[in-house]
Amino acid sequence: MRQFEDDKKVIIMFLIPAFAFIFIFLLYPLIRTFYNSLFYILQNTNPRYVGLGNYQKLFTDSGMITAIWNTLIFMIAAVLIEVGLGTVLAILINFIKRGAKFFRIVYVFPVVVSAAALGLLFSLIYNYRVGLLNTIISWLGYNPIRWITRDSSLWAVIAPVTWRYVGFYFIIILTAITKIPKTLYESAEIEGANRWQKTRHITLPLIFSDIRISIIIAITGVTKVFSMVWIITQGGPMNSSQVLGTYLYSVTFQRRLFGYGSTIAVFIVIFGLLLVVLTNKLLKSDDDSGYGTPGM
Repeated sequence: MRQFEDDKKVIIMFLIPAFAFIFIFLLYPLIRTFYNSLFYILQNTNPRYVGLGNYQKLFTDSGMITAIWNTLIFMIAAVLIEVGLGTVLAILINFIKRGAKFFRIVYVFPVVVSAAALGLLFSLIYNYRVGLLNTIISWLGYNPIRWITRDSSLWAVIAPVTWRYVGFYFIIILTAITKIPKTLYESAEIEGANRWQKTRHITLPLIFSDIRISIIIAITGVTKVFSMVWIITQGGPMNSSQVLGTYLYSVTFQRRLFGYGSTIAVFIVIFGLLLVVLTNKLLKSDDDSGYGTPGM
């Protein structure tokens, strides 16, 4: 009994720094942000209590509504392109016996490059005067095109952001596939199953839990998208490419509306949690005992 009490004290001693870290850098800022969201704070001076006024403004603010819709479109694209294409590539690479390592490096390379560097790269690619795309078009004898417009700006930022993370989910799914026992495929071959049948009846069911985790990570990750969008378009033109992250930055650090910015931050947290719960519920499987494990 004495040994148990001593072990309990040691465990508590190790847990205290962790809980202190979580409280100081996570819980307290969240509580403080919610507190600030109840005030009208301009230039971080003379706060005026407005209660839920900032929250009511969220749903009448055209910029915020645009950011929400763009974020939802971004999420659909992230699931279809990042997770979908990553899964397809992982399955195809699993069939390749020669050159698989080369393709793994190629697909993962964009993930290790900083978002700021890729954002700058694509801003130069889209540049009207000296951009790569318009240079190629000029060589072909056509007039330059404005790639960043009110109608195209959202897709202009979706393309590089989703392309960057395909390799991330490719690695997660490929790792899950490699954990599937080879004996299952060998038994299927004996029964006369082709590659498509093995993929449909063995691979996909056994990596479903990993695909579900990847979808959740992709959806919640969109709420944190900022760097590449801001560098390429800064949320413009006319808020056409605003997402929640860029609009939060614009309101808080450009317009200096700290109270309203705190409200947007609280909304992003709640929005992200609701999406996780909803996605997990929609994709819940009766049997999640697959051989794959989440890659995070």
